[in-house]
Amino acid sequence: MSGVDLLARLGTAVRAGLSDIGEATRLLGRLLLLMPAALGRFRLVSDQIFFLGNYSLAIISVSGLFVGFVLGLQGYYTLQRYGSSEALGLLVALSLVRELGPVVTALLFAGRAGTALTAEIGLMKSGEQLAAMEMMAVDPVQRVLAPRFLGGLIAMPLLAAVFSAVGIVGGWAVGVLLIGVDAGAFWSQMQGGVDVFRDVGNGVIKSVVFGLTVTFVALLQGYGCQPTPEGVARATTRTVVVSSLAVLGLDFVLTALMFSI
Repeated sequence: MSGVDLLARLGTAVRAGLSDIGEATRLLGRLLLLMPAALGRFRLVSDQIFFLGNYSLAIISVSGLFVGFVLGLQGYYTLQRYGSSEALGLLVALSLVRELGPVVTALLFAGRAGTALTAEIGLMKSGEQLAAMEMMAVDPVQRVLAPRFLGGLIAMPLLAAVFSAVGIVGGWAVGVLLIGVDAGAFWSQMQGGVDVFRDVGNGVIKSVVFGLTVTFVALLQGYGCQPTPEGVARATTRTVVVSSLAVLGLDFVLTALMFSI
């Protein structure tokens, strides 16, 4: 391969990447502008909150419970070395509301709800339902994508809150009921050490950003996929990969910003 061919291929790849970024930015801008209109048809949004949130509730709750169990065990044996086993409640709560709650919930949300969104939009595209809407002068972005975008944006923080709450209960069950940590010390250390705005608030901000990211990636992959079974399958796989990497990268950036101020 000559240098000219290599340069041509590199230029084509760069142009394609910039084109994809531009289309994604335009779609995100349209979805953000259509959010007030989507709120005006809240029945569509509430259906998506139920579809995305309620159907993900079981895996979120079970995962949160077992994460709390593990935090309770690992945290106790770590704190016991320094004679601080009474701070187990604080360790469990901070680990969940700051990091594990938003991040693990977002990863599970991408695997459960994100793939469902991509497959649903992709099948609507392959079945020419979106094209039929355009023929009837109905904007598919406003009618189909915007309610799902807003529904995911609302459902994700609620699921993260459930994950953290169930995880704290799991840590309490292991630490207090199983190991024998004093219950009063467990809850009082948690109450005195967790700040509502700095800790819980930052976790809520993270969950909102992750919900926006995962939902948008899922809708983008479904809306832009090839209208074939293979295209829908590849788009569903890309949703999980891109969403997971984006969540982990954004978590580092948000953590660095939040705790450096």
